[in-house]
Amino acid sequence: MRTSLLLRGIVTAVLVTVAGAGVASALDVGDKAPEFALNGPDGKPVKLSELTAKGTVVIYTFIAAFTPT
Repeated sequence: MRTSLLLRGIVTAVLVTVAGAGVASALDVGDKAPEFALNGPDGKPVKLSELTAKGTVVIYTFIAAFTPT
């Protein structure tokens, strides 16, 4: 459960960062993501490289889920 909350927080922060960054270069499937660090739910920074060291990381978005209906 804690890992789920951590990943949810990271994904949300990534979405907010990307949305606020304006034009971003797209990655193709299989491309290595650039290194970044975001604060987890506990306020401590978590680096992408720390998560990938434990295994595969999938960033999956539901952009429409955050828009009003």
